[in-house]
Amino acid sequence: MSDVRYPFTAIVGMADLRLGLLLNAVSPAVGGVLVRGEKGTAKSTMVRALAGLLPSIAVVDGCRFACDPGAVDPQCPDGEHAGASSAERPSQLVELPVGVAEDRIVGSLDLERALAEGVKAYEPGLLAKAHRGVLYIDEVNLLQDHVVDLLLDAAAMGRSYVEREGVSVRHAARFLLVGTMNPEEGELRPQLLDRFGLTVEIAATREPAERAEVVRRRLAYDADPASFAARFAEEERALAERITAARELLPSVELADVALRQITAVCAAFEVDGLRADIVMARTAVALAAWDGRTEVREEDVRKAAQLALPHRRRRNPFDAPGLDEEQLDRTLEEHASDPSESDAPDAPDEDPEPEGDGPGPDGGGPGDGPDGGGGAPEPVDEPVDGGPEAPDSAPEADVEAPPVPAQHPSPARESAPATAGDPYRTRLFTVKGTGHGAQGRRSPAETTGGHTIRARRPQGTLSRLHLTATLQAAAPHQAARGRDGRALVLHKDDFREQVRQGRESNLVLFVVDASGSMAARQRMSAVKGAVLSLLMDAYQRRDKIGMITFRGSGAELALPPTSSVEVGAARLESLPTGGRTPLAAGLLRAHEVLRVERLRDPNRRPLLVLVTDGRATGGRDALAQSRRAASLFAAQGTASVVLDCESGPVRLGLARTLAGVLGGTAVSLDELRAEGVASLVRENRATPSMRKAA
Repeated sequence: MSDVRYPFTAIVGMADLRLGLLLNAVSPAVGGVLVRGEKGTAKSTMVRALAGLLPSIAVVDGCRFACDPGAVDPQCPDGEHAGASSAERPSQLVELPVGVAEDRIVGSLDLERALAEGVKAYEPGLLAKAHRGVLYIDEVNLLQDHVVDLLLDAAAMGRSYVEREGVSVRHAARFLLVGTMNPEEGELRPQLLDRFGLTVEIAATREPAERAEVVRRRLAYDADPASFAARFAEEERALAERITAARELLPSVELADVALRQITAVCAAFEVDGLRADIVMARTAVALAAWDGRTEVREEDVRKAAQLALPHRRRRNPFDAPGLDEEQLDRTLEEHASDPSESDAPDAPDEDPEPEGDGPGPDGGGPGDGPDGGGGAPEPVDEPVDGGPEAPDSAPEADVEAPPVPAQHPSPARESAPATAGDPYRTRLFTVKGTGHGAQGRRSPAETTGGHTIRARRPQGTLSRLHLTATLQAAAPHQAARGRDGRALVLHKDDFREQVRQGRESNLVLFVVDASGSMAARQRMSAVKGAVLSLLMDAYQRRDKIGMITFRGSGAELALPPTSSVEVGAARLESLPTGGRTPLAAGLLRAHEVLRVERLRDPNRRPLLVLVTDGRATGGRDALAQSRRAASLFAAQGTASVVLDCESGPVRLGLARTLAGVLGGTAVSLDELRAEGVASLVRENRATPSMRKAA
């Protein structure tokens, strides 16, 4: 790969992304950019190209932490820098890999010096390198949880705190956070999402001429990167000079009260959480004015700031696409476009004048032209606004179109139209018991290559993750016997220890949903679908694979083969019809077969069975016994399971909870599924130990 960056000005289209990055270059206080878009849209190319436009920074000569000579960090690990000289260097673009280890981010003990000299020395990590520069994360939504936690701490405090392996270090870590992601691969945690000042949605152009130009430029760059970059050198220089000029103008830009009121009104109208959105919008509007060479913020600046700063802050459902209601935005800006203090009180009576003793009435008549010839306003009548004799005819038409009674109360033996899912909510976390070795995710405990270091052990195979402290401790008692004569340690192969890290894995969550006539009540099925949709959202956020089996009538159907596309699962759930008998045993046996095949495909991915039923079973005299025999197959294999008990009404048989006992799992009602409430925690602590759950 060539060391010559693709020029920023050579990228075709993507005006919003271009503007979002440039605004952060003008005012880093805006807080960074999250770039959301489909694969192959040059997200990473544009972010990397930005680094060549950023102005140089002054640093203390020799400081590994990029201290500013004008504002030296008093806690800098490299000293107080009294009387140190300064130097100019380009702003850094530091890329943080998705699978990066914790010690690479925050820094760690200098292994070479510890082994060779026997001293403790700190080796800075990527956060130190990114100070006063850009921290770029490609596929940011795939970061492991412990990495996200480190970034949140640094972004919130502007400092990195390192307490590990006998090293205690604090250093400044203020950086421009830029991330790219493909929404098809999952969403970000809300806490990290809110740390991005702006968000931009991008998609490849559908115009053939623009696509042809993109291909033409890319081929030219690949053929001769240096020559291609030279073609755009003048444009790059002009853009860099404009960034510098806008930075110099930024302190002079005035944010008038009217513009500030519009900003806060828009944030309130769109019901964003907290006040960070207001601050980011204000900083973005000021940067927009400076970028245009103005010293005052205008309404168009506020509008554009809202389009960039609010979409990712007002989302409530992960399956909903981000965005703003443009009509609501225009209406709110218009309502607050003037200063309320300019409205004078004497003008108010003009809006609602008192009736005079004479003069025309509301219909142009005089004061005595009421319905009965008397004075005063006319009395209201029961005529429609459009009046005329046509209005009475509309009532019979409405009666003709009314749905017949059988459609409102379908027979359990027949298929009824799909019920709409209720509103989703945050559910309790269900995990698989024990420690797994599956793909990294966010559900059950597992040994991972990332995660937190929980202990040390002798290497199992090739040593890949050295546990330095444990290695030194194992070697220390033998130094005299090994004839150590200097500061360097004498190590043998048996001394080496490797790290055991624990993180979270993703699981296969297999939903088995009862769609029979016993579940067909509209209000009840809506609540059940809302609960399953909530569990789908939880699986979506925890990077699980999901599958769905439905059973009704005479058998069971694999409605959704195991997949990572939870959106497809939500669509299948929404269109799920109900009706017919309840072949519970068939549903369980089909689930058992699906899990058997999946174990062969991916032995390390542990399953979690979620059975959604009221526990009833029909289709023969021994239907209930057959379902329990089928359930015992899962218990014999130790499959983790949850039974969502959908039974309702004043008389309850408790069949679903009995079935959960046969499965060796846990039964929860629709009300108990929600994460909120102290009662949920109490129930969890009393639940069967076959499942680990946390609210």
